[in-house]
Amino acid sequence: MKFVICLAFLMAGHNVKAQKKSPNVVMIFLDDSGYGDYEHNGNPTIKTPNLSTLKDSGINFTQFYVPTAACTASRYSLLTGRYPGRSGLGSWVINPKTKQYIHPKEITIAEGLKSIGYKTAMFGKWHLGTPNKANNFTPDALPLAHGFDSWIGTNVSHDYENSMLIKSQKNGNKPAVGYEVISDSVRHHQKVAESLTGICTKEAIRFIEKNHKSPFFAYVAYNMPHLGLWVSDKFKGHSRRGTLGDVMEELDFSIGEILKTLERKHIRENTIVIISSDNGPWIKFETETKSKYGDTRLQVGYATPFRDGKGSTWEGGHRVLGMISWPAKIKKHHNEQVPVSTLDILPTIFSITGVPLPKDRTIDGRDITPLLFGKKFVKPFNFLYNYTRNNPSAIRQGPWKLHIRIGSQTKNNYGFTASKDKPLLFQVEQDLGERINVADKNPLIVDKLLNELENKESQIKEEGTFWDN
Repeated sequence: MKFVICLAFLMAGHNVKAQKKSPNVVMIFLDDSGYGDYEHNGNPTIKTPNLSTLKDSGINFTQFYVPTAACTASRYSLLTGRYPGRSGLGSWVINPKTKQYIHPKEITIAEGLKSIGYKTAMFGKWHLGTPNKANNFTPDALPLAHGFDSWIGTNVSHDYENSMLIKSQKNGNKPAVGYEVISDSVRHHQKVAESLTGICTKEAIRFIEKNHKSPFFAYVAYNMPHLGLWVSDKFKGHSRRGTLGDVMEELDFSIGEILKTLERKHIRENTIVIISSDNGPWIKFETETKSKYGDTRLQVGYATPFRDGKGSTWEGGHRVLGMISWPAKIKKHHNEQVPVSTLDILPTIFSITGVPLPKDRTIDGRDITPLLFGKKFVKPFNFLYNYTRNNPSAIRQGPWKLHIRIGSQTKNNYGFTASKDKPLLFQVEQDLGERINVADKNPLIVDKLLNELENKESQIKEEGTFWDN
């Protein structure tokens, strides 16, 4: 039923088969990786040469954002181009027992590309729904119902008690029709957890090798670094940085293997490679001695030079790694300072491949193809930062960022408080660490941004979600 609904507007006037010249798309999404976890961003003890090579092969965005600082909501926005307040999930993180999941009427990047003949597959963490008793074990909660031809990965983050490693197959029957469980508790099976990066890489390479003669979309959503940190035997002790460095260097190696496969199959030139992270590092545990994740004091990553990390409204939670490479079309060695976000990925990929945007819902992202191709780009960056209940809590426009509520992994929020009556204002292109509140000196900017935030918040509530109908 969903596929028919999608085709009603996606396929009007379009050939079902993608043209041979259509670019392949490989989208890599890391988990809880901070802006400062990379060699090219100044980390002195973590080696990431393949990511440095990828950066040099296309555009490196120095101001790249995710609209929320937690996994479920961030993944929703990446795949749909929509703010998480439109999801109807009610929270920025859902657990394996949550009834809701990404609604069947949502249009994902995978569905759009599949509608014009792309082969599609996902490798890694889903975290957008789990079949369970509350939703009658519906297969609509998992990737095959949302545009992916196949999937292997975890239903949620690997630190959950009931995180499962799942593989799609035609005759599977657990946890729902079309799926089989490889491991029923990743967290409690160390060797399975240590193999997650390798499994995703191996299966992604196999998919590329099988489908290299036709357009494909591969979504590689690595579980790492997150917490706990797991790394294969080959990379244990590999880095001067310790376990975090080992994990990051295995990820870098794995991404390099995917890139080598594209080269070997002579399709690298016409493959768009996108890489980012769902949010910043989980710095909450950097001062804890022991937790359910083990000794975490030296495991968490870096948001440097930004404040805070995952689970916050500060820049360290939302500003992350962002690269796009397409050798056939995008010039090399480009550091782009114009702010963009994961919301922009869907409309941009749809524009490039000829998939029309759906007309029956708001798409919050922008088509940034002019920016990719070195042309004039004038669409403003009017961007919301969303907090735990997927509510707008801050807004950025131009160099200005206004907070109306602040969340943090620290206990005192660095001495700041914020509300609609007394918001905070930072000039984040000069004050990278958000340390100097200039609200009192710029009342007109405060009023303008507060009005923009409230209008957008009202529009999201008025439009509602697919779960409301």
